[in-house]
Amino acid sequence: MPLTDRIDSALRDAIRRGQGGLAPRQLASALDYATTPGGARIRPTILVSVAMACGDDRPALTDRAAAALELIHCASLVHDDLPCFDDADLRRGKPSVHRAYSEPLAVLTGDSLIVMAFDVLSRADADDAARALGLIRALSDRTGMPNGICAGQGWESEPEIDLRAYHRSKTGALFMAATEMGALSAGHAPENWTDLGALIGEAFQVADDLRDALLDEASLGKPVGQDDLHGRPNAVAKLGVEGAMARLGDILAGAIASIPSCPGEAALAQMVRKQAQQIMPKVPTRARSSV
Repeated sequence: MPLTDRIDSALRDAIRRGQGGLAPRQLASALDYATTPGGARIRPTILVSVAMACGDDRPALTDRAAAALELIHCASLVHDDLPCFDDADLRRGKPSVHRAYSEPLAVLTGDSLIVMAFDVLSRADADDAARALGLIRALSDRTGMPNGICAGQGWESEPEIDLRAYHRSKTGALFMAATEMGALSAGHAPENWTDLGALIGEAFQVADDLRDALLDEASLGKPVGQDDLHGRPNAVAKLGVEGAMARLGDILAGAIASIPSCPGEAALAQMVRKQAQQIMPKVPTRARSSV
């Protein structure tokens, strides 16, 4: 089964469970709206790819982990778009959840997706209980404080930003969760995989900075120029377009070099290269020379 089919099937199962019973109709609908269409599903794809490189001896648990990670990511997007943060009208080319359903329902949607992520992991089979507990710990560490995406959002309210800590939490945390949780799903030590996730996260941040600075709203599927608007650190502002592109290439090379020795090392390196092609922005020649 293709990786995207595995991920989407596990995600649909989780959403259906959240929509069951006498659930409020609008909130149940918003859960599906917030998670589909799913974009590139980069984080869960990395998770499953790492698990496969490590043997993927318990694929049902891997699929649960991938769904849980994507649920957290989708929740973070719903919350990021709220008026109290980015106040974004678009996400993935359609109205953001608070525009489509209302601000109160968007808050509840994000909250529900977070709870759902941990519920998915808690329902692992008894034989997988020890690994599931490790997955819960890894995901909670990369979601909350002090190392997770909540910390990343919190840095934006500080008078002075520690740029490395900000990017590591805001963007890198869920990529580190992806590599760590992929290893945990297959019974491998997560700490050996943290560097790979951190480097992929750093690469994604630089690529996102380039897209934010250079693409239009139609191409990006969400508002552009957000870093300048909110006064956030940006690799393009610091390094220029050529410098940011060079930095992105260096980070991706380092990510491939950091892959631990494992049975599927070559296939995993190829996956990283493929993901790099997806996130690498196509920069117009005029933009290269003018920024």
